[in-house]
Amino acid sequence: MILALVVSHTLSTYGYAAVFAAVALESLGLPMPGETTLVAAAVFAGTTHRLSIVTVVAVAIVAAISGDNAGYFIGRIGGARLIARHGHRVGLTSSRRKMLRYLFDRHGRSIVFAGRFVLILRTYAALLAGTSGMRWRSFLIANALGGIAWAASFGIAGYEFGNAIKTIGTTLSIVLGALALVGVAAGSLALRHFAGEIERRAEIAYPDSAPTLVEVE
Repeated sequence: MILALVVSHTLSTYGYAAVFAAVALESLGLPMPGETTLVAAAVFAGTTHRLSIVTVVAVAIVAAISGDNAGYFIGRIGGARLIARHGHRVGLTSSRRKMLRYLFDRHGRSIVFAGRFVLILRTYAALLAGTSGMRWRSFLIANALGGIAWAASFGIAGYEFGNAIKTIGTTLSIVLGALALVGVAAGSLALRHFAGEIERRAEIAYPDSAPTLVEVE
């Protein structure tokens, strides 16, 4: 609730700049509410029309690609040492590193694309892709496609939801909002279960300390 109020106030004050900053910093590897800010901006655009949804989506795409590429090159230059020394400070624990290594080993470029839709991967996939030695051209294509798909889908969904709020009754808005919250909670629990299962498999695959990611073509 507090986060939502902060994001709403930030959007009202800084508009597109807030979207760019939150999405870019999250993509760079910092625990920022990038997706929350994108959705909030889209809903804000749909309910008030003080922001253009086309611009919101475009800014989010540019921010996602820019932040991810910055994270990728940080990973290439000194990512392994940086992660080993400071990863725990931003939530990149040993178990999460093993989980991401497990996913990268098996899915490579698909993780870069699909990772845009998953919280942990969205934050750290670019940094770890650079650390792994993944080729920049392969990374750029997968990352750009993922960024476009993510920003467009969440942006348009948020905008349409904002429009719907204006045209339907208050009671129905509350019901739909409650159903949305239930859906988000259920999805969160499902993702936690999935992440827990992947972490378990990763611990079996890499029983030693968190390994450095292997090279991905």
